[in-house]
Amino acid sequence: MKIALVDSGIGLLAAAAAVRGLRPDAALVLSSDPGTMPWGPRTPGEVSAYALACARAAAAHRPDALIVACNTASVAALPALRAELEPGLPVIGTVPAVKPAAAAGGPVAVWATPATTGSDYQRDLIRDFADGVPTAEVPCPGLADAVERADESAIDAAVAAAAALTPPGVASVVLGCTHYELVADRIRAAVATAPAPPVTLFGSATAVAAQALRRIGARPDPEAARSGDLTVLLGGTEAELPPAALAYAEGRVLGAVSPARG
Repeated sequence: MKIALVDSGIGLLAAAAAVRGLRPDAALVLSSDPGTMPWGPRTPGEVSAYALACARAAAAHRPDALIVACNTASVAALPALRAELEPGLPVIGTVPAVKPAAAAGGPVAVWATPATTGSDYQRDLIRDFADGVPTAEVPCPGLADAVERADESAIDAAVAAAAALTPPGVASVVLGCTHYELVADRIRAAVATAPAPPVTLFGSATAVAAQALRRIGARPDPEAARSGDLTVLLGGTEAELPPAALAYAEGRVLGAVSPARG
């Protein structure tokens, strides 16, 4: 089987690694366009155009499913992507994990890009799935960009700034941008307040990977032989994984697989 993933940059690594964990034999196509990143401040029309371009480049490699591994693109472009690609190619969007976080109890903090924080989309999620659960929206300016560059000091500064805005005593933090999952350990440490129990982080990568398998009628098989290859597309052109990707465990897992050729 072959699974494609689309994002502005390396935020797709978390979902790609989750797919690899569930099906080591799956071939992966990672299609991004770092030259247009970040997508958060862009208009919905621009995001749709960028996401469609990445998806078309990925679709040319004939995947069985396509994961939109980007919260911004899922909000702005999912209808356009599905209109163009389905039913021939199942398209799976990424939704911040507000529902499971609220179900686990509160209080909850939702970390997201400034553009997403306070948006109708995010507030609808909170209204629909966290009604009655204390939920704080926390903007994280610069964090996705810092993760994209693997800039250690900028990541630490952005995480610290967001942690300072997070109300004390939260039980759960929703990672509302796929880039944030790559620095989950740093976020967990930043919001920890002894002697309170450790804060639980809720990302979307594992759920999205599982949904992609369901959509194509495949079962998880973590013990399958690791035979899946890797195709990286940057702006539609085949390339190697960006050096910044290898700064993260998820990128190193994928980088251990020989890239596809031809």
